[in-house]
Amino acid sequence: MESYVHLSPESGVTFFPDEPIVYAGFWERFAAGIIDGLILAIPNLLFQYTLGPAGTFLSLVMIWLYAAIQESGSAQSTIGKKIVGIRVQGENGERLSFGQATGRHFGKWISTLILFVGFLMMLWDENKQTLHDKMAGAFIVKK
Repeated sequence: MESYVHLSPESGVTFFPDEPIVYAGFWERFAAGIIDGLILAIPNLLFQYTLGPAGTFLSLVMIWLYAAIQESGSAQSTIGKKIVGIRVQGENGERLSFGQATGRHFGKWISTLILFVGFLMMLWDENKQTLHDKMAGAFIVKK
């Protein structure tokens, strides 16, 4: 079943009206996550080893803002997602709001707490959405 995007001129996203959506697969998303994790590892370690418990808090804030600002920004991608050629969008191709991107980020905690089943949901979901994607109304698509 093919999906098509029908956007209004106000959406700010450039798609042809009948261009099919190609959802990002597991390995693309996994690779993007690894890249983002490597990018965040150095400042994360610096915060934790130099600031102790306050560093842990700063690391959590940094990771949240890294994801939410970039995914709700004009590129709709973190650096890792840009490298592998995928992006985050709403149902009609629009950018997520900062609140939606924040909800998606913290929804990953729930996806993790239920033994990663929230992440694995994309393997059987028609639109390859994870639990946290569904919670935020987000879709991960190839550029």
